[in-house]
Formats: sequence, C-alpha cells, structure tokens
Amino acid sequence: MSAVVRMSRRGFLKTTFSAGALILCARVLPGGALDALAAQTWHPGVYLGIEPDGTVIIVAHRSEMGTGIRTSLPMVAADELDADWRRVRVEQAIGDPRYGDQNTDGSKSIRDFYGALRQAGATARLMLERAAAARWGVPVAECRASNHQVVHTGGKTLGFGELAALAARQPVPAADELRFKAPADFRYVGHGVPIVDLAGICTGKAVYGIDARMPKMAYASIERPPVLGGRLKSHDDREVRKVRGVLRTVVLETPIPPYGFKALGGVAVIAGSSWAAMEGRKKLKVAWEAGENGSYDSAAFEKSLLETVRQPQKAVRAVGDVDAEFAKGGTVLEAEYYVPHLAHASMEPPAAVAEFKNGKVTAWAATQNPQAVQDAVAKALTIRKEDVTCHVTLLGGAFGRKSKPDYVVEAALLSKNVGRPVQVTWTREDDIAHDYYHAVAAMYLKAATDARGKPTAWLQRCAFPPIPSTFDASVRYGGDGELAQGWVDVPFAIPNLRAENGPAEPHVRIGWLRSVANIYHAFAVQSFTDELAAAAGRDRIEYFLDLLGPPRTIDFTAEGTKNANYGKPADQYPWETGRLRRVIEVVAEKSGWAKRKPEKGRALGFAAHRSFLTYVAVVVDLQVDDQGRITIPRIDMALDAGRVIHPERVTAQFEGAAVFGASLALMGEITAAHGRITQSNFDNYPVARMAEAPREVHVHIVPSDALPTGAGEPGVPPIAPAICNALFAATGRRIRRLPVKNTKLV
Repeated sequence: MSAVVRMSRRGFLKTTFSAGALILCARVLPGGALDALAAQTWHPGVYLGIEPDGTVIIVAHRSEMGTGIRTSLPMVAADELDADWRRVRVEQAIGDPRYGDQNTDGSKSIRDFYGALRQAGATARLMLERAAAARWGVPVAECRASNHQVVHTGGKTLGFGELAALAARQPVPAADELRFKAPADFRYVGHGVPIVDLAGICTGKAVYGIDARMPKMAYASIERPPVLGGRLKSHDDREVRKVRGVLRTVVLETPIPPYGFKALGGVAVIAGSSWAAMEGRKKLKVAWEAGENGSYDSAAFEKSLLETVRQPQKAVRAVGDVDAEFAKGGTVLEAEYYVPHLAHASMEPPAAVAEFKNGKVTAWAATQNPQAVQDAVAKALTIRKEDVTCHVTLLGGAFGRKSKPDYVVEAALLSKNVGRPVQVTWTREDDIAHDYYHAVAAMYLKAATDARGKPTAWLQRCAFPPIPSTFDASVRYGGDGELAQGWVDVPFAIPNLRAENGPAEPHVRIGWLRSVANIYHAFAVQSFTDELAAAAGRDRIEYFLDLLGPPRTIDFTAEGTKNANYGKPADQYPWETGRLRRVIEVVAEKSGWAKRKPEKGRALGFAAHRSFLTYVAVVVDLQVDDQGRITIPRIDMALDAGRVIHPERVTAQFEGAAVFGASLALMGEITAAHGRITQSNFDNYPVARMAEAPREVHVHIVPSDALPTGAGEPGVPPIAPAICNALFAATGRRIRRLPVKNTKLV
C-alpha cells in the first residue's frame, strides 16, 4: 500500500520542480474565455514547468474520478506547448485558490479550462522560442517549437530542457502576443493518449481515499443518527472497549440546520485498524431522539408532491396565453410523472484522513472539491481556511457525492479530539443511509393539440425539494440553476407554453447527483412527448422534430425567462435547435430507426435532451420476455459536445452514462419510513449487474468546432425516458413512475 507524503504548499512546489526549471504561473480566467484576456487579469493558477532534463510538468487541478480529466486537461497544455507527451509528467494540485475553482462537478472542467490551458501552453512555447532566439542571436520569428525542441529555420535545434533556465528569465508575454495552433495542427486534442493513471490503476498502486495513510494514524467508524437531525439520547460503549484494537469512543455533536457540509454527529469508535473500529461499532448501544424529521414518510410525501403539481403554482416561464388556448376545448392530454430519491452509491464510499496539529489541519481525501474541504474544516474547527491543506487522491467514483466534504470534517474533528491523525471510512451502509440524496420530484404536464396532434398549448408543473435547502433551511422552491435543467429551457416551437414550480420541503440532505435536475425534468418532458406522438399515431422522432421546429437560436431572455444556461453567456453557448436536430438525425440513422419492424416484446425507444450545454439523442433497443424480464440489447447515443478533446474518454463517459442511467431507471429508489432510509446496501439499492446493463452501447460523436461543453453528465437524462418509451412500444404499458421495477409488465 502506498505511503502518503505530507508536505506544505511551498514544499510541494519545491518537490515538484527542481532548481533551474522554468515554472510558469499561467493565466487562468474563470470561464476560460480567450477574449477576456484583454482585461489583463492575472490569476496564477495552473503551474506548468520544464525541468533542465526536459521533463514537462503539468499540475492537474481537477479531481480524477474516472473521467480521465487528469489526462485531458494536461493534453491541452502539452499540445499548445508542442511537447512530446512521453516526456510530460502530471502532478495533482492541492486545494488552493490560485487554481481558480477546483470543484470537479457540473461537467465543466473542459469547458471552463480549455482556453486557460491553451494559454498556458502557448505562453510557455513563446518563452522557449524567445529563449532560443536569444541564445542564437536571431529573430524570434525564425524559431518554432516542435516536438519538445525549438527549431531554427536554418536547421539548428535546442531541446526544451536546454532552454528552461534561459526561458525562465524571459518576460511573460502579453495576451495579444500569443498565437494558438490551428485545429488541423493539434497533435493530442481530438486524438487522445492513454490516461496517465492507467498503470497505477491496473497494478493496484494508485492511491484512492481509502488507501491514504499517515504515521501513527488511528481509524474511525461512526454510528450516525438514523434520522437527519436526530440527537443522541444515550450510549453505552462498555462492550465496545473490550474489542481488541479499540482505543476509545468519541461523541460528535449533532449539527444545527442548515446541514450544509457539517458532520452529521453520532458516536465514533476509534481503533488501531479499520476492522477493529467497525467490529467495535457493532457492540455499541445507542438510543436516539428522532427530531423533526422523524415523521418523514416518502410514500406520504409522494402523494403530497403530486397534489402540489395538480394545482397552479409559481410561473417560471410563460409564452402566449395557455389558459385561453385550453379554454377553447378540443383534444387535451395530461399526465403525472414521479421520480424517487436516488443515492450516489459510488463504488468507493467516502473516505478521508486528517491530522490536526499546531492549529492546522492536513487532509488527504477522495474529494471532488478540495477548496470546499478547506472551507468546511476551517469552520468546524474555527481555524483559518489558509491553515487547512487538502491533498486530493484518486476517487473510486463520485457522481457528485464527493463534492460534499462532511466526511473530511469528521476526520478533522476526531483528529483534534484524539491528538493523532484519524482516517474515517464510511461503510456501504453508511453511504446509502446518510447520502446527499437526489431530490424526489413530481411533474404534471398537460397539452391541447391540433388535428395533427401537435400542441397548441403546453403546461408543465414540477415540485421537488431544492438543493439550496441543504444550505438554507427555509428554501422551498427550485433554484434558477435547477429550473434551467430541462424545465424552463424546453425548446419546442409551441405558441402557448407555461412552466411552473411548486414548493417542497426537504427531510433529508438534498445534493447534486450526476446530471441533477435534468434526470426528472427530462423523464417527464420526453415521456410526455412520446405520449403525444403515440396519441397522434405519428412516428416518435418525426413528431419530436416537428415539435422542435426549424433550426433556430432560442433567446429566452427576449421572452422574459431566466435561463441560467449552466453559468455561461448565451452568446458563447446559445441554445441552438439545429444542433439538437442534427444529433437526432444521426442517432436515427445509426440505430436503424426507420428500418426496424415491430416485434412482440421488442421495440425501440427515443429521447433527446440538452444538458450541460451538450446536445444528446438516444435510441434504446429493449426486449421484454414473457416473464416481464427486461434486457437492453443495444443503445445508440449521438452527441454534440463542441470540440472534443479526448474522444476515447468522452465515449467512455457516455458508455458509463448508459449503464448509470439504466440502473436508475430500472431499479433506483431510496425510500424513507419514520425518517429512516429504508435501503442499506446493493442488495436493496441495486445497480445494474452485467445481466441488466445494456449489452452494446454505440456512441456517435458529431464533429463540431463549437466551444467545448460537458461530457460527464449529459448522457444520463435521456436514458430513462428512452427506456420507458421503448417499454411502451414493446408492451403497451406506460411507465410514469420510476423505477421500472415497481411496474408489473406482464
């Protein structure tokens, strides 16, 4: 097992780079907009260095949880630098504000930092070329970097390493002096390389959160309140202390709402090994006061949410006059949809090591957000954020769970209490029972249609406990960011359309889960669209394209609608229906949609959705046998994610999204009774095994020169509605409530 080396930030830099290296503090602009360089804002963030031996060191400031981001972002810098990838070494960044936002979520790593990493590479390249020109006494225009060396037009060459020291003395170029490669000259962008962690992962040498170790470290397993906000009435640890290896128990206080990233409280068993800590915990006798969430019952809550969406709610988008159109009578269709709580259930549960010493904390954690670790730990221990150092390990899956650092706070609190480093490891049961759950959601949709079945009026209502409620206990309505995820930005060309949002009270911690609110919004909208097409007797894809209307750019602001657009300006990332139409046409062709003949128990289902600024269309080939067992022989996915940096990694993320989405659609459900989560492990919160997973996933990347968008999450939202639409086509049974397992199919 690999040992963890502790070091300060200064020590990190000293260790990473040797004397004589060119160390570049590259400009990193939030959002990575090249034109923003004109502002000349200096944000040191991405460290790129060249050693005297020619080794190029690029510091990855994002977390690696299976997406390949520790490879993809350095690739961008290496490409602009014209480095030989075989001589590039990637180092993981600690939590530090100089790197900008390090929260690896929202499918934004590439779209936010593609421009910044290009700038880093281009800056270093120009400094090397100027150094070579100075060495040779020639104009810099006669020098060009090429494959880890600078070449003079006369044929002379100098390696990057030979130029490193002289390049370090060159002034950093102004923004308007930089030149960037043409796409045709890219060596790595759009092509890809093997991920830098491949060997370590394959040989078991890679360090994940659960592998982190510190000298004299103790281990903790925590019995937490079974109900959110529950308080400890009493505990008896006499039998616990008889377990060999157990050192002591520590009581952690129950936090006061809002819960945010605070530790949940409970009783921690401290031991000399994780095994002893977990065995000791089994002997613990505890009694709890349930608190205000003790009456939470998810079945009753489902009914109350559905009652909410049956009534008029707050309008969040209004086009035309929906009420007047419905008053005309004619054909009207309506339907209700429901998505339950979901858990992240990543393969590696939360794990972290922390040491409190001399008023400072050093942590090693499987975290998506080392800066949130600094914030949360500092608040919990009432120390300065600058006194919290967070080192990032590899993450064995995350799906949004590990952007919430409550488990690191637990380790820091316990370390302060026992006076030595402490590792906290959550069990699978801990993870399922105390997650930041995906919000339960109810949706109601209604449409009046013309003679061809096309809506002349469209009404949609949703209600779900919002994520901001985790940070402000009074929040009841969806935030702008949540509502812009497939709800207010429905792209259909319908003259009268209104979207509404109703209140919902949280009873558990609500958090981001891969693709977030898009999951339930896409399920409702894409299912209802399929229902309308079926009622009209029209081909689903032809009907969807008719709803989408002619290719155009939708200006939500002009109609008075707030559209958060994933934090990006509409002029850089417009909502273009033509791009959605294109991926639909591609997936229809690749899946053989028009050629498939109906078969008993087997059919295709379709859905299309834009999320995280990426356009995705999906066709699911689904089969149901005479026992009601479902198999998915094939899924086709077409996507337009703008310029793709690493096609293989994008393909892998969409393949993973197909499995993840199928798991949620077919079997994902978290329920609560008396405030306690009913599920506990993979036996009652299953994820797709090989028999349930799609047999084949075909990913079709549509070439695009647009700015890069997201890849990690956009593949998930269309999967559930495409599965359910295929089920309807195969069996005639319409699924309006997830998961599918709760509906008898035969």
